Amino acid sequence: MRSRTAEWFECKIRYEKTLEDGMQKKVTEVYTVDALSFTEAEQRIMEEMSSYISGEFDVADIKKAAYKEIFFSDTDAADRWYKAKLQFITIDEKSGKEKRSAVTYLVNAGTLNGAVKNIGEVMDGTMIDYVIASVAETQLMDVFEYKKNVSADKPEFEQQ
Repeated sequence: MRSRTAEWFECKIRYEKTLEDGMQKKVTEVYTVDALSFTEAEQRIMEEMSSYISGEFDVADIKKAAYKEIFFSDTDAADRWYKAKLQFITIDEKSGKEKRSAVTYLVNAGTLNGAVKNIGEVMDGTMIDYVIASVAETQLMDVFEYKKNVSADKPEFEQQ
């Protein structure tokens, strides 16, 4: 399990998908990309999807995701995405009362129980008291992380 904090955008892609029986069907799928702006998110999702979709597709919608951090899993069975709402528990020093603040995460797992287990693996390594308020499967198809372009680091011409 690893986690990554970034600015995430959910992008809806609309295109004609070829089904197993050969029929064409108009579908809308949701993907997540990390980007600095809506413009960059649109550019990144267009680049990512052009290698998966043959033919035309539209970016139907882009919105900022409700989560800032994603818990990624390295297991092959982790093919689903779950939105998890955690409540961090703190004690107000003046009043002595318990205070809860909600934080939403995106969790990669194969099952609901796997998502809860993955949350535990990440959060148990922290000193934060928390409770899991909810975990629900999303319609997300995939998440595309920003990958630094290695060739961009090299100068175009060698210096003499």
